This record gives sequence, structure tokens and C-alpha cells, in this order.
Amino acid sequence: MQNLKKPTLDKDLDKFSYMEEAAGFLGRGLIAPGIALVFIVICALAAGASMSGAPGSVLIVAAAAIGAYMALNIGANDVANNVGPAVGSRAMTLVTALIIAAIFESAGALIAGGDVVGTISKGIIDPNSVANATVFMAAMMAALVSSALWINLATWIGAPVSTTHSIVGGVMGAGIAAAGFASVNWVTMASIAASWVISPFLGGIIAAAFLAFIKAFIIYQDDKIAAARRWVPVLIAVMAGAFASYLALKGLKKIIKIDMPTSLVFGAVVGVVVWAAVKPLIRRQSEGLENRNQSLRILFSIPLVCSAALLSFAHGANDVANAVGPLAAIVHTAELGEVAAKVSIPLWVMAVGAFGISFGLLLFGPKLINMVGQQITKLNPMRAYCVSLSAAITVIIASGLGLPVSSTHIAVGAVFGVGFFREWYTDNSKRRLEYVNKRQGSGREPVRPIRNREEQARRHLVRRAHFMTIVAAWIITVPAAAIISGALYFVMYKLIS
Repeated sequence: MQNLKKPTLDKDLDKFSYMEEAAGFLGRGLIAPGIALVFIVICALAAGASMSGAPGSVLIVAAAAIGAYMALNIGANDVANNVGPAVGSRAMTLVTALIIAAIFESAGALIAGGDVVGTISKGIIDPNSVANATVFMAAMMAALVSSALWINLATWIGAPVSTTHSIVGGVMGAGIAAAGFASVNWVTMASIAASWVISPFLGGIIAAAFLAFIKAFIIYQDDKIAAARRWVPVLIAVMAGAFASYLALKGLKKIIKIDMPTSLVFGAVVGVVVWAAVKPLIRRQSEGLENRNQSLRILFSIPLVCSAALLSFAHGANDVANAVGPLAAIVHTAELGEVAAKVSIPLWVMAVGAFGISFGLLLFGPKLINMVGQQITKLNPMRAYCVSLSAAITVIIASGLGLPVSSTHIAVGAVFGVGFFREWYTDNSKRRLEYVNKRQGSGREPVRPIRNREEQARRHLVRRAHFMTIVAAWIITVPAAAIISGALYFVMYKLIS
């Protein structure tokens, strides 16, 4: 009898052990949402404490919670574009990237974040059509909730989408629900729609062009190290100059107003100074390196870490208004009972956006960082360098042409550009074929069979499933956010009134 009971008891204990493991696994999955919920509650309580007794304090508390939720989603989705390439190329670890991005995103938002925003985002809706305070606040609340929900869904399916376009869609949908189609500035909407194509295409072309340059003048040279000593300082100087101009235009507008020609001159000066400084450093760093591609990657690692920090700072300075602009407009309208053309962003509202973006990145960002950095196409430091440089240059070109572009579309488009260029180059480059044959014929590399056309056609260097998912998400971002916002507007209006 005793022998029969013992196995049964062991089985029961095993079941308890499995239940404990399952509970622990589920519990770990709830840690991040739990911390996010605590952050939202703290933001709501802080807003309530600062607005105690003020007109519309209940509405402001609700708006603060929604704004915090929006900021968390921006951090989870949008910031991945800044650090994803550096992580994917292994220039830095995921933990290092999260820390750097969180610090520089917050610094950019608090130090150089825009202090004045238009209450009707991007001039999409005629202000006269939503001049009533109740209608306006309901529209802004609906826009915030809808864009946050859409970004949350996009993050869940692993698609990096434009925060700006989500807000644009939310404002447009609420405006149509409140005042009809005639209230929408369709010329502005057409230019935004054009940026869906312009942003990724331009980013991809520029990234591919730099990768082609690196392949031709460094990778496929007989003496790679000598070529790197000549050209890597130039490439780093170009990156430094581009980022200097980019930050002057987008990241420092609160501190000092700089026009395009001045920013370009500033960037050129910075580029020359950086070239003079890094040339001896690259020479020392390259001493003793073997004449192979793996050695070249070392020379691009530090520039990638710097670019991730600078992109995060500029993103925090430029895009935090996407999270807090509608919130600031709601706070102003609730306090004064009137709709203003422009409003100042209170410090506590800016803090909600800055810290919300950082928390969202730390809690939920790794999924999109891995998508951008590793799953679309394989990145090494040279390719990631091309992506980061393309992001800065494309924004400068677009600003000069007055084109509304998305930093998300630019960065992800640059990743696609690098991947598709590699596919084309691997299959069609005579220079590469001659180089490989020369290396193999000299005995310096093992002889490997050249892939035939059919095999090469099957070997896609860009994952088509991710490409189609991301492009589809980009196309439907504005309509999806608009539909959700239009439906939510009527709910918000009833609650507020």
C-alpha cells in the first residue's frame, strides 16, 4: 500500500510545482503592464494635486492619465528606431541602448522640447469649426486615446509606425466627427500622405548610397585597413556634421532659433573639426588589425553609440509634443474655458511626456528594437552607420524642402534600403564577383561556389513578411486612428458635457 501511495503523492507534488512555474511565468508577463499602470496612476494623482480646486480638474486628471498612456506607447514604439540599428549591429547591448535612449530622450524633452504647440495639430482642422470649448476638449481627448490605442496595437503586432501620423489621424477623425469633412485642411492632409512615400524612399536611397560607397572604397579594396584609415574619418565627419545640423534645426529650437543656411554652416564647421580630431584616433585604433571585414566593424562601433544618443535627444526634443500637445491644449481649455490658437506646455505636462516615453521604452521597447535592428535584415556596424546617417540627412533635406516627414518612416525605410541594396548588390555586382574570384584565386580565402540565379532568388536578405506588415501598418495608420477617434469623439462629448 505504501508503495502505491508514494508515486501518487509525487505526482501531486509535481502538479503543484508545474502550477507554481506557470504562475511565475504569467506573473513575469504582468510586471511591465503593472509598472505602466502605476505610472499612469501617479501621473493622474500628480495632476489632481497640482490642479486641486481648479476649474475642470476632473477632466485634467483624466487627460493626464491618457497622456501618460500615450507617452508610454510612444516610448515602446517610436524610440526603437533610434537605437535599433546600433543594437542589431552589436555595437551596443540592449541594456546599454535602453539606458542611453531613456536618458537622452528625457534630456531632449525637458531641455529642448518645444514650449509652444498649435492646439490643432499640424493645421489639420479649421480652429473655427471647433471653437466651442466642450467640442474642442472632446476632440482632443478622442485624438489622444485613439492614437495611443493604435500605437499600442502596432507595437503588439511588431510594426514600427509614425507617432505623428497617429496623432494626425486622431485629430482628423475627431474633427470630422465634430464639424464634418469641410473642417479638414485637405491640402495639409495630402502633403502628409505624400510623406508616407517620400520619407522611407528618401531614407532608403540615401542609406543604400552610403553603403555602396563603403563597399566600393573600403570593403572591396585589397588593403581594407589603409582604405579605412583614409575614408572612415571622412564618414565620421559627415555624420558629425549631419547630426550637428539636425540638432540645430530640430533639437535646439527652444534654446535658439537657427535657420537652414546657418545650420548647414554650423554642421560643416563641426564636420571639419571632427575629421581633424578622429583621423589620428582611427589610425591608432586600426594598428594591428587584420585585413578583413570583421576588423572594419570595430572602427564604426563608437560612432554608432554616439548617433543613438544624438537621435534620442533630438527625438525627445522634437516629438515629445506629439504626446503632450493635445494634453496641454486640454489643460489650457479646461482651466480658462476658451480655445487658444497656441498654448504653452506646463512643466508637469512636459515631464509626463518625457518620463512616459522613457518608461515605455524600458518596459516595452525591446520588442520593436529587435524588430528594427535584427529581424528586418541583418545589420553590421557599417550598415547600421548608413541607417543612422541617412536618418539625419533625410530630415535636413526634408526640412529644407518644407516636406512633412516621419522619423520612423525614414529610419525603417533606411533599414529596408540597406537590405534591398544588399540583395541587388550580391546578385548583380561585377566588382564583388571579381573581388571574390581574385581572393579565392590567390588562396587567401577558401573556394566557395557562387550561387546560381535560382538559389540567389530564394535567398532574400529582407524578410518579406515584416516588410508587408510594416508597409500595411504605415498605410492604414491615419485612417485607422481617424476611425477610432471619430467613434470615440461622441463618447467623450457625452462624458464631458
